[in-house]
Amino acid sequence: MWPFGRKGPSGFSWYSTAEEVTEGIDGAGLTAIVTGASSGIGAETARVLALRGVHVIMAVRNLSSGASAKEAILKEVPNAKIDVMELDLTSMASVRKFASDFKSRDLPLNILINNAGVMATPFLLSHDGIELQFATNHVGHFLLTDLLLENMKNTSRESKIEGRIVNVSSEGHKFAYKEGVRFDKINEESGYNSIGAYGQSKLSNILHANELSRRFKEEGLQITANSLHPGSVITNLLRYHGFIDFLSRTFGKLILKNAQQGAATTCYVALHPQVKGVAGKYFSDSNIAETSAKAKDADLAKKLWDFSIKLVT
Repeated sequence: MWPFGRKGPSGFSWYSTAEEVTEGIDGAGLTAIVTGASSGIGAETARVLALRGVHVIMAVRNLSSGASAKEAILKEVPNAKIDVMELDLTSMASVRKFASDFKSRDLPLNILINNAGVMATPFLLSHDGIELQFATNHVGHFLLTDLLLENMKNTSRESKIEGRIVNVSSEGHKFAYKEGVRFDKINEESGYNSIGAYGQSKLSNILHANELSRRFKEEGLQITANSLHPGSVITNLLRYHGFIDFLSRTFGKLILKNAQQGAATTCYVALHPQVKGVAGKYFSDSNIAETSAKAKDADLAKKLWDFSIKLVT
């Protein structure tokens, strides 16, 4: 929406980095969970939040990779408060265990960043028999958020500090199946389109945030939920598409964001004072942006919520 050097109303642009959009912000006393924090924009998000004084819980599928990412952050920010916890979003049992283990630590929770994701995978099923992209990008995060909501509610009430839930979506939401979210077909291999399925999962991230926002407003809670597009970033998301992945890594640096720029919008929505009280919005390049018509469909958001509840219970 705000290409390259042009700054939006927030004062930030395509080029802005996560450090730049959080400059001068003191996150001391806040606790955040970042999923998929062992690499890419997740790792950069964790680093910058820790740099700003936030106690960061790195929720990762691979503990070894998470430990390496933590070590790299501590070399740069020796006083950083960082913990690594195991979380496999393709397994509801793992999500439940993570939530239980987190609660046992008796920590507050101010910020939840649902960042982890996979993109355009072959047709695969999760541990629970759900199409992998929908399971990883939406269902796992939906369950995680649901299990941690009471903690977030208590934290916001006791601290009088606004809680923030941030769903990392993408412009890929505009390429969801034409019918919208195909509730009755998510586990069918016949007619499977990896890009359409990816778009469906990313559309779900936005709808989830919007429905959360509506419910929080009804309850009068001091918690916001927003979604965002990090930009086209050089990461390992295209690892299932060898040639495209090669091109993106070889020539992508000329036109794609690096991790520092890719994590900017996430860190902006999670920490910046400009976003205080803002809810149910979609951000890109650290500015409010437009979504597809489907992403604004309140009835579809409710339908997705009901369907997701059935999947996780």
